[in-house]
Amino acid sequence: MQYTANPDRYQDMIYNRCGQSGLLLPAISLGMWHNFGDDTPHQTKVDICTTAFDLGITHFDLANNYGPPAGSAEKAFGQILKEQFYGLRDEMIISSKAGYHMWNGPYGEWGSRKYLISSCEQSLKRLGIDYVDIFYSHRFDPNTPLEETMLALDQLVRSGKALYVGISSYNSQRTKEAYAILKSLGTPFIIHQPSYSMLNRWVETDGLLDTLDEIGIGSIVFSPLAQGMLTDKYLQHIPENSRASQSKSLQTKFLNEENQKNIQALHAIAQRRGQSLAQMAIAWVLRKKQVTSALIGASRPQQVIDCVGALKNLSFSPEEIHEIDLYAKDGHINIWAKSAEID
Repeated sequence: MQYTANPDRYQDMIYNRCGQSGLLLPAISLGMWHNFGDDTPHQTKVDICTTAFDLGITHFDLANNYGPPAGSAEKAFGQILKEQFYGLRDEMIISSKAGYHMWNGPYGEWGSRKYLISSCEQSLKRLGIDYVDIFYSHRFDPNTPLEETMLALDQLVRSGKALYVGISSYNSQRTKEAYAILKSLGTPFIIHQPSYSMLNRWVETDGLLDTLDEIGIGSIVFSPLAQGMLTDKYLQHIPENSRASQSKSLQTKFLNEENQKNIQALHAIAQRRGQSLAQMAIAWVLRKKQVTSALIGASRPQQVIDCVGALKNLSFSPEEIHEIDLYAKDGHINIWAKSAEID
């Protein structure tokens, strides 16, 4: 069936400037880390993407290895671009990344010039487009000179295959080093993609948020819902077909009795605010001025609708922040820190 975009899609979405660049990103972006592989019906993917776009979500975030199998998320979104989003490319920000394992042999992962440039070219073919708006180094490579990785990103911009570049999961010191190299090259480095949530605050203790302020780049934080822990899904038990039940990215050991009690307490705070737990979790990360956008995933369209509802209440009282910290600050439910320097 032919898709017609909602004519009022830009009215209620908030668009934030990405650092000191001219690029505006929606406060909520859609990621395809999960639920866009061959194990999900294509129509479900279509419905998620069109619902997101109708709500003003213009940014769609991918990586070369998203699936399963690796590459299948980009292929699926490429089909949606061709069939549902035909003629709408200029109204979208499409990003991809390379850094994790993608193909066999010595050139299929990490941060060499060979891998990054080859991977970007493969991603463009799967997506069926001439360029991505943002291309990321997905993780810091300790065995490749940082200058080589950054020069590869610079080449992708100069060859017209990416408009902007970013990095993901680099710690504060590596971010400063990457910034210095890219600034000397004149490369449009505008964004960092770290994990960040009420349950995972490494960007605060590492000083990354202060670094982003200092160098003037934006951020899009992934896993603001802590892989679903900060939703209503796990308040009582682990449902079938959830990430935890499938051990996709959330380990069941994190859903112990103590953690569930703390999550239930957070849920009660959200209810008093007139929000779902997911909405409060998204609002919590967006309260930071360094956070340009919160990157969500979804297994069905209603989850996208619920997440966008967070924008109706983004303010927190000091008392609410204090109470949230009682149940969520590091040491209470400290599940993981997703930085390449910490892995």
